[in-house]
Amino acid sequence: MLVIGGGIVGLATAYAISRAAPGTRVVVLEKEPGPARHQTGRNSGVIHSGIYYRPGSLKARYAVRGAAEMVKFCAEYGLPHRVTGKLIVATERAELPRLHALVQRGRENGIPVRELGPAQIAAYEPHVRGLAAIRVGTTGICDYGAVAARLAEASGAELRYGSEVTAVDRRPWGVAVRTAAGDVVRGRVLVNCAGLHCDRVARLAGDEPGMRIVPFRGEYYELARPELVRGLVYPVPDPAFPFLGVHLTRGIDGGVHLGPNAVPALAREGYGWGIVRPGELAATLTWPGARRMARRHWRYGAGELRRSLSKGAFTRAVRRLLPEATEADLRRAPAGVRAQAVLRDGTLVDDFLVREAPRTVHVLNAPSPAATASLPIGRETARRALAHLAR
Repeated sequence: MLVIGGGIVGLATAYAISRAAPGTRVVVLEKEPGPARHQTGRNSGVIHSGIYYRPGSLKARYAVRGAAEMVKFCAEYGLPHRVTGKLIVATERAELPRLHALVQRGRENGIPVRELGPAQIAAYEPHVRGLAAIRVGTTGICDYGAVAARLAEASGAELRYGSEVTAVDRRPWGVAVRTAAGDVVRGRVLVNCAGLHCDRVARLAGDEPGMRIVPFRGEYYELARPELVRGLVYPVPDPAFPFLGVHLTRGIDGGVHLGPNAVPALAREGYGWGIVRPGELAATLTWPGARRMARRHWRYGAGELRRSLSKGAFTRAVRRLLPEATEADLRRAPAGVRAQAVLRDGTLVDDFLVREAPRTVHVLNAPSPAATASLPIGRETARRALAHLAR
């Protein structure tokens, strides 16, 4: 069994295969020198409750189940974690209907929520201001890089780092993969968990995925006065987008991150405006879905760009929740890039997307909350891969 991608989803898949079919040889190919170098290791470390996601969707089911399993996994292996709960805060009257809709969605997803007024908000977060809020008790924090490393160890898989896949040859007996170093690795089944490059790997295998990864950079600041925030505080999200808005997150290390925003990245691993890969950028710009998405959502994108280019604009977004914050309180922190699947018609894929081809399983959309949901996603992907192995 070959797994491409050493992020948390690929490693959770290898781990699940070893649990479901002991003795199965699994090789994980990762182009970086170690695991969790991209989406897994560059997020805010939140264990998401599943409150935002459409009832019955894979995101809703896997996030609710995955949050409980992630806490249990961290406890079992002694990994740092904490169930903190979080507040989702409405700061304008126009947001109140959406906040109430989230209460209903949370209940439909089986998530306990508590509605709060301004005085109750202050009891949890003395420096946060809002008209109303909901408290979600099952949200937590952990170190997903540490989780990925433990999954890698516990999976028993053969981990080949520095192995960028450049060619895939699918045969009746299985799949042969060539790496940039010229090595050829063979397996009976291929699992594509390549994250930011999953659509490219699908095309290497001869499959047209019907989507493209459009990379969005999420930029963070660190709060110089972390004592202003006790836990996790989120704005009411816009349901038209899969992004949650600029939020306040106290991490497992005690620091508080502010962000992220969501701006188009100029490379799949474009962690700053100075990182440009012309070939990747051209591929994004020529994908009809990217152009249609841009035309449809340009106003939203303009606001995100403004917050990227102006620290003052970013600070104003923070001050909606935390009025005492000033520009001087914000210090740049490392950015992340979200691998967002976009369909040809410009639709942003809003759920996990897994497709199959002969002797192949492609995980084609697994951004947040994929880290939270990685254990159930891994089991489902492993189930599909083992079914191919049995044919």
